[in-house]
Amino acid sequence: MPRHAYKKTKVKGDKIYGSLEVSKFINYVMVDGKKAVAEKLLYQVFEDLKKQGADPLKILHQAIENVAPLHEVKPRRLGGASYLVPIEVRRDRKIYLASNWIINAAKTRSNKEFHTFSAKLLAEILDASKNQGTAVTKKIQTEKLAETNKAFSHLKW
Repeated sequence: MPRHAYKKTKVKGDKIYGSLEVSKFINYVMVDGKKAVAEKLLYQVFEDLKKQGADPLKILHQAIENVAPLHEVKPRRLGGASYLVPIEVRRDRKIYLASNWIINAAKTRSNKEFHTFSAKLLAEILDASKNQGTAVTKKIQTEKLAETNKAFSHLKW
């Protein structure tokens, strides 16, 4: 148990849309504290989505909803053995996992078809909103692992 209570920092909405999810997504895209670069990247993706005639907030929300897992596994040690215990995922953790899986999937996309990271991120967000792509595969794997270890669900405490 920690000695002091953990005070959670409040995240404000982003500058343009005022959305909590967009603000958090910008923070997860950010590298080395360069928030302006991350904002520019994501807003470029949103501009490309607008040019295609889609609502960027709905697309991002749908992508996060499709990638966010319902259950994940957490290792618990009991009697010298480690068991993977399935647990339900909290809302904040769902957003964190979904955003990071989308960003990592965009990073690992090939450079042959997409030359910039904003193009890769756009393609991955569109794929995730259509329930396709690498990030959705990661979600399916995670939930499948939780399903196979359902027998150990009595060990959560």
